[in-house]
Amino acid sequence: MVLPGLFKSPTNHSHTSTTLQTPRSALSAVPSSRITTASRLRTPNKSPSHSSEDSPVCGELDYSYIREAAHLRTIAAESPDLRELNNSLVALAAIFPDVQVEVFREMLSSFSEESRLAVVTEALLKDKMKFAQGRNKVAGKEAAHIHSKASGLVSPGQVQTEEKFRTTEYKEAVKSIAYHEFKGLSKSTILAVLAEHNYAYSLARPTLVTLSSKSWRYSISSLFLRRKPVAYTEAEHHPLIIWQSTGHGSILPTLKTTGSPELDKELFETLILPIQQRLSAEQEAKDHAIALQLNDKEAEANDGLHDCGCCFTATAFEGLSACDYGGHFICFRCVRHSVKEAVFGQGWQRNINVESGTLRCVAAMSDECKGCISQELIRRAFDEDQSEKDVVRKLDERLIEDNLLKTRLPLIRCPFCSYAEVDELYLPETQRAWRVKRAGSSFLYSLVFLILGVSMIPFLVPVFLLFSFLFLLISSRQTFRDFAIGHFTASLTRIRRKKHGLRFVCQNSECGRASCLSCSKAWTDIHICHESSLLALRTQVELAMSLAIKRTCPRCNTSFVKSSGCNKLTCICGYQMCYVCRKDIGNGEGYRHFCEHFRPNGGRGCTECAKCDLYRCEDDDVVVKKAKEEAERQWMEKEGTDLGGDEKVRKVLEEKWKKDGDASWWESRRWQWEMPDGQSMLDAFVEAVVE
Repeated sequence: MVLPGLFKSPTNHSHTSTTLQTPRSALSAVPSSRITTASRLRTPNKSPSHSSEDSPVCGELDYSYIREAAHLRTIAAESPDLRELNNSLVALAAIFPDVQVEVFREMLSSFSEESRLAVVTEALLKDKMKFAQGRNKVAGKEAAHIHSKASGLVSPGQVQTEEKFRTTEYKEAVKSIAYHEFKGLSKSTILAVLAEHNYAYSLARPTLVTLSSKSWRYSISSLFLRRKPVAYTEAEHHPLIIWQSTGHGSILPTLKTTGSPELDKELFETLILPIQQRLSAEQEAKDHAIALQLNDKEAEANDGLHDCGCCFTATAFEGLSACDYGGHFICFRCVRHSVKEAVFGQGWQRNINVESGTLRCVAAMSDECKGCISQELIRRAFDEDQSEKDVVRKLDERLIEDNLLKTRLPLIRCPFCSYAEVDELYLPETQRAWRVKRAGSSFLYSLVFLILGVSMIPFLVPVFLLFSFLFLLISSRQTFRDFAIGHFTASLTRIRRKKHGLRFVCQNSECGRASCLSCSKAWTDIHICHESSLLALRTQVELAMSLAIKRTCPRCNTSFVKSSGCNKLTCICGYQMCYVCRKDIGNGEGYRHFCEHFRPNGGRGCTECAKCDLYRCEDDDVVVKKAKEEAERQWMEKEGTDLGGDEKVRKVLEEKWKKDGDASWWESRRWQWEMPDGQSMLDAFVEAVVE
C-alpha cells in the first residue's frame, strides 16, 4: 500500500535545486529575452554571453551563479567609520523616534567626524523643527509591518537596513546594475532616483521602471524591437535571473552575481527564494495528490476501503479517523466539515468538547455516541487540504479563549488579534499592601498638599453631602465603605499602570504589533492617547503629498521640494537638475534642456519636440493626487472605518481642512487650561500620600 507522503518532496530549501521539477509547458513559457538580456551582465569568471543551454548545470560548482543560500559569499565587516555612522544613526533614532531617519543621515554626513553624534543631538534638541523641516514619522498601516521579518517584534530605535549608510561596494554595484538595466534613462536621472531611496535597489527599482516606461527611448525601442513592458512586481522577468537547465528536463532560477555580497543576498532573498518556495510548494502538492490517487486505487483493488460512519463514502484507511468510544470510522472530509461548522457556524456546543479540546463523534446513529476524535486526527484531516490550515488556528484560538475566561484572571488583550496574557499588575493578596510614604525629599510636598486638602474641607462639605445623598438614593445596597474602597483601589491600579508603562507588545508571531493599554490604538513614538483622528489624517496626507514631489540631490543627498518657479533646480552645493526628469543639466546645458519653441495655445504640450517644459509639470498633480488617495486609504484601514465611501463625511473633512488651512499650527492647537476632574485629583492625592 502506498502511503500519502511517499512522493513528498523535502522541505529544506537549501536542497530545492535537486528536487524541483518544472513541467515542460513551463520550459516553453520562459521567454528567451529574459535569458539573453541577463546574460550580458559581466561576471568575474564568465564570458559576457550565456544562455540556458551553455550555462553550467546544477551539478557543477560555479560561483558566478547563485542557486542556493550556501553559494552566497560572506559579507565583510563594516569599516570603522561606517560602523560609527550606523551606530550614531541607531542612537539618534532612539532619542528622536518621531523624526525620519533621512534627517539623521543628512546631518551626520554634513558634520565633522569629531563628536558628530553629540553635535547632531545638541542641534536637534535646540531646534528640531529647523532640521526636520516637516519630515516626521506618521502612524500608518505600514508601521504594523515594520515589526521584524523574523521574530515579529520591533524595538525602539531600530533602523532598517535600507535606511542605514551603505558601503561603497554596494553603491557601485547598484549603480552598475541600474545603468545596465535602464539604458533609456540618463545617468543623472538614475543617480537622482537612487539618492532619493538611499541607494536601496529594491526600493528604487519601481521608480526607475516607471520613469523608463515613459521615456522616448523606451517607446521607440519597444516599437521596433517589440519589447514587453518591464514589470517590477514579477520576479521571473528580472534581468539578473537566469533559468538554467538541470539536465533532467527541468529548469531552475539562478541569480547572477553582482560583485557585492550584500546586494547578492538582498536579491536572493527577494527574488530567488520566493520562486523556490512557490515551486517547492506546487511540486509537493502535486506529489501528494498523486500519492493519494495511487493509494486509493491500490486500496480499491485489494478491498481495503471502509465506509464512513457519517456520509457512508468508501474511503481508504489512511483517510479515516476513529472515535475513542465506539470506534466509529469518520472520514477526514466529514471531520473538516464538522470543525468548520463549529468554528464558523452554530455547532460549537454540539460538536466540540471544550474540556478536552476534541471533536465529538458525528457518526449517524440512533443513540448519540459519547466518543470523541482526538486533536491529532483533527490536524491530520486538515493537513490533507493546505488551504484550510487557518481553521485549526481558529479552533485553537477559540479553545484558548474559553479556557482563559474560566480562569477569571485579569487579562491584557491585543486590539489587533486574539492574543491575551495575564496582567503583570495582578498581584496576590499578600503583595497588595500599601502604606503612607515616609518622611523624605518629597514629604514636604505631601504635607503641603494635605494641609491644602484639609483646608478645603469646609467648602467641600455641602458638595460631599449632596453627592452622598444622591449616591444613597441610587445605590442603596452598596455602603459608603465599599464605594470608597472601590475608588481607592481603582486609583492605585491606575497609578501602578502609569509607572509600569502603557506600551504593550503582542507576542503573537503573526501580529507583533505594539499598542497602548489606555486608548487601544497602535503605539507610535511619541504616543499621544486619544489624538484627534482628523489631525492624524491631515498630517499623514500632507506628508505623503510632500514626499511624492520630493527630490534629492545625488551629490550631497540634500532633499528639497519645489514650491514655485521653473523646473531648473539648483542645489546649495551647485548641482543643477531638471525637476521633471531629474537629469543633470549642469556643464553648460542649463535652460537648453527645456523646450524653446513658441506655442500659440498655452497650457498644451509642444508638438515639435519632446523636451521637458520649463514651467509646466503635468505629472506632479497626478502623483500628488495618487499619494493623497493612498494616504487616505491607509488611514481609513488603520482606523477601521470606511469613510472613503461616505461622500458626506468626506465633504465635512475637506471643509475642515480648508478652514484650518489658513490658520497656523499653533493657532489651530492652542493650549487651554481645563479644570481637573475628580479622578485626576484622586490619583494625585493617592500618588502623593501612598507608597
